[in-house]
Amino acid sequence: MEESHAISHIIFLIFFGTAVLSTAALFTRQSMLVAYIVLGACLGPWGLKLVSNSDIIKQAGDIGIVFLLFLLGLHLQPQNLFHSLRKMSMITLSSSFIFFAMAFVTCLAFGYDLNQSIVIAIAAIFSSTIIGLKLLPTTILHHQHTGELVISILLLQDILAIIAILIIQIIGDSSGTANNLWLIAIAFPILLTLAYLFQKYVLTFLLSRFDKIHEYIFILSIGWCLLMAELSGYFGLSEEIGAFIAGVALASNPISFYIAESLKPLRDFFLVLFFFSIGASFNFGYFNQVFASACILALFTLLLKPMIFSYLLHRSGEVRSVSWEIGVRLGQMSEFSLLIIYLAQQTHLLPDADAAMAQATIIFTFIASCYWTVMRYPTPLASTDKLRRD
Repeated sequence: MEESHAISHIIFLIFFGTAVLSTAALFTRQSMLVAYIVLGACLGPWGLKLVSNSDIIKQAGDIGIVFLLFLLGLHLQPQNLFHSLRKMSMITLSSSFIFFAMAFVTCLAFGYDLNQSIVIAIAAIFSSTIIGLKLLPTTILHHQHTGELVISILLLQDILAIIAILIIQIIGDSSGTANNLWLIAIAFPILLTLAYLFQKYVLTFLLSRFDKIHEYIFILSIGWCLLMAELSGYFGLSEEIGAFIAGVALASNPISFYIAESLKPLRDFFLVLFFFSIGASFNFGYFNQVFASACILALFTLLLKPMIFSYLLHRSGEVRSVSWEIGVRLGQMSEFSLLIIYLAQQTHLLPDADAAMAQATIIFTFIASCYWTVMRYPTPLASTDKLRRD
């Protein structure tokens, strides 16, 4: 009973605090996503300590990102993969190499060793799928060329991020046994095969048979997401990878758009928990130590990503204004970056202080990029009627 009361009290603090800070954010024309992160820092173990249970904070963040990645996967239809690969592969690969080199050289200049610089540089490659899609109006996301380009780049980056996470899991395997390494190495294709077969022969039948029962569609979707997350954890991979695969597999079904739309309230609920956990879990004990290097790396990211994306897209024939807007929308680091840093920290590839520097960099880019996008371009979270688009 005490634990239940503690959880309900934490949920109250998070969402009441979110309501207060979100109101302040809208009045001051700030991004609501920034309010979620700031609230986590204020209420967490390094702030007022009102939410001091680190286990509950971590679990909230883990559950949040599992559902968020499932919902992101629903937007990435497999039939669009080859078209995206053909159209945007060179831009994505070229920009990824440039971002990696930029972060790698910067980390070496700050005195980080080779392995630490490589891990942080890998994390710097990716842009946030959550922020990219959350700040895209639905009309742009589904019906305009800008949305198509953003989705294509994010899709390819997500594939690269999954590969990077798998590699770090293999390298950081603490047991060192050949059996565990072998299991991790084959788990990804096994999960893909299981997802494809189950979706084709089970989910398709059930969804077509009971597509008019909305409550059942909701339950089936959540059950499918959690099943793949559990299988992924059983095979030694992260639960987030399984949830992402579940979403991508389900995206090929015609009803996936309805599922994604119906799960929007659930997405927003866990979006708050996810970004709250980012602010709450950051170790402010290292803040003074990592502040300068995190600011510099974040500044390079925020300036160079829009410039590089804009240049490459314009060279490929895109209009300059569209190219620059896409660059700004993709000008931050990613939730996959956080996963890579967390995983590297857990497998002892990154010391705690270095992980704190990388996390601070990611948070800085989240805040600054959200602010830049919300103030400059149409978004569902804009504080003015002129820029607000649902």
